Amino acid sequence: MNPHSSYSLNSRSIKTKFTVRFISALKKIANKRPTSCSSSEEISRRFKRVKLAADASMASAVGPRKAWSRAILIKHHNRSHARVHALTAHRRETDHDHAITIRKRVMRKRKVQKLDPTFRTNELRRLVPGGEAMDLYSLLDETAHYIKCLTTQVKVMRSIANYCAAGASSIHTS
Repeated sequence: MNPHSSYSLNSRSIKTKFTVRFISALKKIANKRPTSCSSSEEISRRFKRVKLAADASMASAVGPRKAWSRAILIKHHNRSHARVHALTAHRRETDHDHAITIRKRVMRKRKVQKLDPTFRTNELRRLVPGGEAMDLYSLLDETAHYIKCLTTQVKVMRSIANYCAAGASSIHTS
């Protein structure tokens, strides 16, 4: 017997909880009718919704026992309340050029700082949700757990994509 088969069937596993929550969120996203399916703005909006759904579903599956999941859940809660103010003006061309100049400056600075261990720790704090307020030991522990959960998230999302692709190909061959 495969030792992983019982894990995947365990209704209390993080993978199962994530899958159920994520599929539910995808159904809600699919039910929202876009104004224009093919516009790049709508594609970007749907991409962000799927990403938020994946993050929130994983954080919800893990629960409040990890700092990174609490940080994502709080961010998701705050974001859902801020949707009323979601409409923003488009960036002007000059703002875009200015942002590129700043990005280049930051990238040059990062190349110099990459050798500094403090910089690397601070980069890790920035990447792990809730990492800003952690000591180094907690940060490394949370990072390991976060990476494990992200790996699970990718596996589940690939399975869903493969399932949908197989369903779509069977429709076209019928």
